Amino acid sequence: MKCPYCGFADSKVVDSRPNDVGDSIRRRRECGRCNKRFTTYEQVESFPILVIKKDGKREPFDRNKLLRGLFKACEKRPVSADEVEAIAIEIEQAVRNSLEREISTAELGEMVMERLYKLDEVAYVRFASVYRQFRDVNSFYREIQKLLDKNDGQSGGR
Repeated sequence: MKCPYCGFADSKVVDSRPNDVGDSIRRRRECGRCNKRFTTYEQVESFPILVIKKDGKREPFDRNKLLRGLFKACEKRPVSADEVEAIAIEIEQAVRNSLEREISTAELGEMVMERLYKLDEVAYVRFASVYRQFRDVNSFYREIQKLLDKNDGQSGGR
Protein backbone atom coordinates (compact mmCIF):
# COMPACT_ATOMS: atom_id res chain seq x y z
CA MET A 1 0.00 0.00 0.00
CA LYS A 2 1.41 3.37 -1.02
CA CYS A 3 2.12 5.78 1.85
CA PRO A 4 -0.06 8.92 1.62
CA TYR A 5 2.73 11.01 3.21
CA CYS A 6 5.90 10.10 1.30
CA GLY A 7 4.59 7.89 -1.51
CA PHE A 8 6.75 4.90 -0.57
CA ALA A 9 5.17 1.70 -1.91
CA ASP A 10 5.92 -0.58 1.04
CA SER A 11 4.05 -0.58 4.35
CA LYS A 12 3.27 -3.13 7.02
CA VAL A 13 0.00 -3.84 8.77
CA VAL A 14 0.20 -2.91 12.46
CA ASP A 15 -3.40 -3.61 13.47
CA SER A 16 -6.41 -5.11 11.72
CA ARG A 17 -10.05 -5.30 12.85
CA PRO A 18 -13.55 -5.34 11.36
CA ASN A 19 -15.48 -2.07 11.32
CA ASP A 20 -18.60 -1.64 13.46
CA VAL A 21 -20.96 -2.78 10.70
CA GLY A 22 -18.77 -5.76 9.81
CA ASP A 23 -18.71 -5.12 6.07
CA SER A 24 -15.09 -4.02 5.87
CA ILE A 25 -11.73 -4.43 7.58
CA ARG A 26 -9.93 -1.45 9.10
CA ARG A 27 -6.15 -1.73 8.87
CA ARG A 28 -3.56 0.48 10.57
CA ARG A 29 -0.41 0.53 8.49
CA GLU A 30 3.09 1.89 9.01
CA CYS A 31 5.24 3.20 6.18
CA GLY A 32 8.55 1.38 5.69
CA ARG A 33 10.39 4.64 4.88
CA CYS A 34 8.96 7.53 6.96
CA ASN A 35 7.42 5.33 9.72
CA LYS A 36 4.19 7.36 9.71
CA ARG A 37 0.95 5.49 10.31
CA PHE A 38 -2.20 5.61 8.21
CA THR A 39 -5.50 3.75 8.00
CA THR A 40 -6.90 1.78 5.08
CA TYR A 41 -10.20 -0.03 4.67
CA GLU A 42 -10.66 -3.27 2.79
CA GLN A 43 -14.04 -4.52 1.60
CA VAL A 44 -15.45 -7.06 -0.78
CA GLU A 45 -15.93 -5.69 -4.25
CA SER A 46 -19.60 -5.88 -5.14
CA PHE A 47 -21.10 -5.23 -8.50
CA PRO A 48 -24.22 -3.11 -8.68
CA ILE A 49 -27.43 -5.01 -9.30
CA LEU A 50 -29.72 -3.32 -11.81
CA VAL A 51 -33.49 -3.58 -11.62
CA ILE A 52 -35.28 -3.68 -14.96
CA LYS A 53 -38.49 -1.69 -14.65
CA LYS A 54 -41.69 -2.51 -16.55
CA ASP A 55 -40.94 0.25 -19.07
CA GLY A 56 -37.49 -1.24 -19.74
CA LYS A 57 -35.54 1.40 -17.82
CA ARG A 58 -32.82 0.20 -15.48
CA GLU A 59 -32.02 1.55 -12.04
CA PRO A 60 -29.71 0.38 -9.26
CA PHE A 61 -31.17 -2.08 -6.74
CA ASP A 62 -32.17 -0.13 -3.64
CA ARG A 63 -32.79 -2.13 -0.48
CA ASN A 64 -34.36 0.93 1.15
CA LYS A 65 -36.97 1.06 -1.60
CA LEU A 66 -37.68 -2.62 -1.02
CA LEU A 67 -37.98 -1.97 2.72
CA ARG A 68 -40.43 0.91 2.15
CA GLY A 69 -42.68 -1.36 0.11
CA LEU A 70 -42.52 -4.10 2.73
CA PHE A 71 -43.20 -1.71 5.61
CA LYS A 72 -46.14 -0.21 3.72
CA ALA A 73 -47.64 -3.67 3.14
CA CYS A 74 -47.10 -4.61 6.80
CA GLU A 75 -48.38 -1.32 8.23
CA LYS A 76 -50.59 -1.86 11.29
CA ARG A 77 -50.06 -5.63 11.10
CA PRO A 78 -48.57 -7.85 13.81
CA VAL A 79 -45.25 -7.99 11.95
CA SER A 80 -42.06 -6.80 13.61
CA ALA A 81 -39.52 -4.53 12.01
CA ASP A 82 -36.99 -7.34 12.43
CA GLU A 83 -39.16 -9.68 10.37
CA VAL A 84 -39.48 -7.08 7.61
CA GLU A 85 -35.73 -6.41 7.70
CA ALA A 86 -35.05 -10.16 7.53
CA ILE A 87 -37.16 -10.45 4.36
CA ALA A 88 -35.29 -7.55 2.74
CA ILE A 89 -31.92 -9.07 3.67
CA GLU A 90 -32.98 -12.50 2.42
CA ILE A 91 -34.16 -11.09 -0.91
CA GLU A 92 -31.03 -8.98 -1.38
CA GLN A 93 -28.80 -11.97 -0.60
CA ALA A 94 -30.76 -14.16 -3.02
CA VAL A 95 -30.39 -11.54 -5.75
CA ARG A 96 -26.66 -11.11 -5.13
CA ASN A 97 -26.08 -14.87 -4.85
CA SER A 98 -27.76 -15.47 -8.20
CA LEU A 99 -24.69 -13.92 -9.86
CA GLU A 100 -27.00 -12.13 -12.29
CA ARG A 101 -26.34 -8.43 -12.56
CA GLU A 102 -29.92 -7.59 -13.55
CA ILE A 103 -33.31 -8.60 -12.18
CA SER A 104 -36.77 -7.61 -13.34
CA THR A 105 -39.31 -5.95 -11.07
CA ALA A 106 -41.54 -8.96 -11.83
CA GLU A 107 -38.98 -11.35 -10.33
CA LEU A 108 -38.46 -9.10 -7.30
CA GLY A 109 -42.20 -8.75 -6.79
CA GLU A 110 -42.69 -12.51 -6.86
CA MET A 111 -39.89 -12.94 -4.31
CA VAL A 112 -41.56 -10.42 -2.01
CA MET A 113 -45.01 -11.97 -2.41
CA GLU A 114 -43.70 -15.46 -1.71
CA ARG A 115 -42.22 -14.30 1.59
CA LEU A 116 -45.16 -12.09 2.60
CA TYR A 117 -47.57 -14.97 1.97
CA LYS A 118 -45.71 -17.02 4.60
CA LEU A 119 -45.49 -14.07 7.00
CA ASP A 120 -48.87 -12.32 6.91
CA GLU A 121 -51.74 -12.86 4.47
CA VAL A 122 -53.12 -9.34 4.80
CA ALA A 123 -49.70 -7.85 4.02
CA TYR A 124 -49.50 -10.27 1.10
CA VAL A 125 -52.83 -9.06 -0.35
CA ARG A 126 -51.87 -5.42 0.22
CA PHE A 127 -48.59 -5.88 -1.63
CA ALA A 128 -50.27 -7.90 -4.37
CA SER A 129 -52.86 -5.17 -4.90
CA VAL A 130 -50.13 -2.66 -5.74
CA TYR A 131 -47.75 -5.07 -7.45
CA ARG A 132 -50.40 -6.63 -9.67
CA GLN A 133 -52.19 -3.29 -10.08
CA PHE A 134 -55.67 -4.43 -9.08
CA ARG A 135 -58.18 -2.34 -11.01
CA ASP A 136 -61.36 -3.25 -9.19
CA VAL A 137 -62.95 -5.25 -6.37
CA ASN A 138 -63.12 -8.37 -8.55
CA SER A 139 -59.32 -8.37 -8.79
CA PHE A 140 -59.13 -8.33 -4.99
CA TYR A 141 -61.74 -11.05 -4.78
CA ARG A 142 -59.86 -13.35 -7.20
CA GLU A 143 -56.60 -12.92 -5.24
CA ILE A 144 -58.32 -13.58 -1.92
CA GLN A 145 -60.07 -16.61 -3.43
CA LYS A 146 -56.69 -17.99 -4.54
CA LEU A 147 -55.43 -17.44 -1.00
CA LEU A 148 -58.44 -19.23 0.49
CA ASP A 149 -58.06 -22.11 -1.96
CA LYS A 150 -54.40 -22.51 -0.97
CA ASN A 151 -55.36 -22.51 2.71
CA ASP A 152 -58.10 -25.12 2.14
CA GLY A 153 -55.55 -27.33 0.40
CA GLN A 154 -53.12 -27.20 3.32
CA SER A 155 -53.52 -29.76 6.07
CA GLY A 156 -53.51 -28.30 9.55
CA GLY A 157 -53.47 -24.66 8.40
CA ARG A 158 -50.69 -22.21 9.07
